[in-house]
Amino acid sequence: MLITLSPAKTLDFEKQKLTKRHSQPAFLDESQQLIDSLRKFSPKKIATLMGVSSDLAELNHERFADWQTPFTMANAKQAVLAFRGDVFVGLDADSFSADDFQTVQKSVRILSGLYGVLKPLDLIQAYRLEMGTKLATRAGKNLYEFWGTKIVDSLNDDLKKQKDAVLINLASNEYFKSVKPKQIEARIVTPTFKEDKNGTYKLISFFAKKARGQMARYIVQNRISDVEEIKSFDIDGYRFNAGISSENELFFTRKSKTA
Repeated sequence: MLITLSPAKTLDFEKQKLTKRHSQPAFLDESQQLIDSLRKFSPKKIATLMGVSSDLAELNHERFADWQTPFTMANAKQAVLAFRGDVFVGLDADSFSADDFQTVQKSVRILSGLYGVLKPLDLIQAYRLEMGTKLATRAGKNLYEFWGTKIVDSLNDDLKKQKDAVLINLASNEYFKSVKPKQIEARIVTPTFKEDKNGTYKLISFFAKKARGQMARYIVQNRISDVEEIKSFDIDGYRFNAGISSENELFFTRKSKTA
């Protein structure tokens, strides 16, 4: 069983002593190509490209200029500990045991506009580059075309090492599109989290993102390898809803907090 997650915009590069274990991203040569392209952009052009404020554009202009290899524990940080968005709040890797870090390294992959696909303990340097960014390169007009089949090929290689051919999709649509789902050589199962307000089910992004991280944590900490066991997820009021689920889309619902 392999799990895919989206990355986060919020980052934390403060030093940590949770684990010394680390690995290197598989596609650093490709990342360098993207960085070389992005270094040609002025802060103003970065703001237009990414749709961000001038302050954020300036920050990322500096990040692209500072980005350099080789990655070490002195100039980079493990991805699972650097990302701090809602998904990673739910995952809460800061409280992982040594065994949890070992398991998450084998079973989780983080999709990334800059790095393609990351293992949780891969070192990264600070960046912002969403997968949907229309950055033109020699490979095409956007990042989906830049990454081509590299991401899906990498995931398929990892899936061959798993006991079963199951991919648990906990990534957003923007990022999972880069996976080219039709080329995945495995069953794809997508857990979806919704709020129940008087019998009407609604997906609220903030809650759903955190729940995806909580689901990933649940699978990792319980060493789950059977899809059926996922249905026992019972955190923050979410329960498996068989009535609206299908074989490969598992809905988890809870009473709306605003009901």
